[in-house]
Amino acid sequence: MKAAFVGKGGSGKTTLAALFCRYLAARDAPRVLAFDADINQHLAVALGADPDEAALLPALGDHLDEIKEYLRGDNPRIASAAAMLKTTPPGPGSRLVRVDEPNPLWDGLVRTAGGVRLAVTGPFAADDLGVACYHSKVGAVELLLNHLADGPGDYAVVDMTAGADSFASGLFTRFDLTFLVCEPTIRSVGVYRQYVGYARDHGVRVAVVGNKVDDESDVDFLRAEVGDDLLCWFGRSAFVKAAERGRHQPLSALEPSNVEALASLRGALDDCVKDWPRYAAQAAEFHTRNALAWGNTRAGADLTAQIWPDFLIGEHHVAQRS
Repeated sequence: MKAAFVGKGGSGKTTLAALFCRYLAARDAPRVLAFDADINQHLAVALGADPDEAALLPALGDHLDEIKEYLRGDNPRIASAAAMLKTTPPGPGSRLVRVDEPNPLWDGLVRTAGGVRLAVTGPFAADDLGVACYHSKVGAVELLLNHLADGPGDYAVVDMTAGADSFASGLFTRFDLTFLVCEPTIRSVGVYRQYVGYARDHGVRVAVVGNKVDDESDVDFLRAEVGDDLLCWFGRSAFVKAAERGRHQPLSALEPSNVEALASLRGALDDCVKDWPRYAAQAAEFHTRNALAWGNTRAGADLTAQIWPDFLIGEHHVAQRS
């Protein structure tokens, strides 16, 4: 299953994404793959990596051409890697990837942090200033998720960029469930309302996760503002405070109420029913938008022809593990 963590900057989405990945990896879910797709690259450190080591992680955004070349395989509708957009969907001949398989992309670009396998888009670098958009880096994650055949027991967890920036690409549609982290504040609730206003137009499932909750009045506030979208909440945490100061403890030290909240996240994600036809239709929709807006002009060709209308990733692809 694919999950995203979104929310206002500073809401704690990276912290909760890291906790959730650690929780999955520590339980009976060894097939976990985390992606840091935030412009502020902090997921590796939140998982427990040394900051100096985290800065040296290979960046997906620096290897976009390699990713495209691998994924296109021998798909006859894709003339070259240069003809692929971040939205290009798979078809017959494309290479699909799985969460836990050995393949050249994972071998070169995935590392382990805090017991969790992690890939990072890479930071916004000095060379990008004034000439590039951060979403050109995030495009690598969108391509990989478009080609990911994930099944029961597979977890791909993405820490997204803050607020409505997520809607600058079709990446926000690539998930079975989106966890929107919301503090008990008017500003955080404002981001929630903006996000769900866009997301629900595209059938995106959103569950609100309260964070930095001090008491029942905070819970009451969230319930009043987000209603049935509130899935669970996390209280103030000495465990999290220690981690933010560089002292990472075993997950067994996390407060029981917060462990219960992590279990609620997993339960909600596991309860989602895969909708491969919707997934393919949304991929085709956003690929068409990008092709018509700029891709066709750049390529000098009609890139909407890359879409195979009848091709669906399905359980038979999930079963074809290396």
